[in-house]
Amino acid sequence: MFRTMLNAKIHRARVTEANLNYVGSITIDEDIIDAVGMIANEKVQIVNNNNGARFETYIIPGKRGSGVVCLNGAAARLVQEDDVVIILTYTLIAEEQVASHQPKIAIMDENNKIVDILGHEPAATIL
Repeated sequence: MFRTMLNAKIHRARVTEANLNYVGSITIDEDIIDAVGMIANEKVQIVNNNNGARFETYIIPGKRGSGVVCLNGAAARLVQEDDVVIILTYTLIAEEQVASHQPKIAIMDENNKIVDILGHEPAATIL
């Protein structure tokens, strides 16, 4: 049996741009996606802390060190610049590996800089 588990999380990133006239996706600073093990074209779930919207799209790597988090295409209608979002990926894990699985969780500051990388989801992530 396999279980779907959290694989990576970018916690409390700030939306830097919403670009309605793009084909689609989310552009994320390549340094950030590398830090949590996400990759180009990977499916992600986005949770908007400001309005409660939850939606899926895929990653396009953005300029390294830029802090960019830009929602493109139709997803741009679900966010505003400066909204706080959580970006998640999941993975299938064999039952016997579930207990040892550790997701990579990047805790972000207000400028989309990584403050900390965690190997587990705390019971209460309070900032």
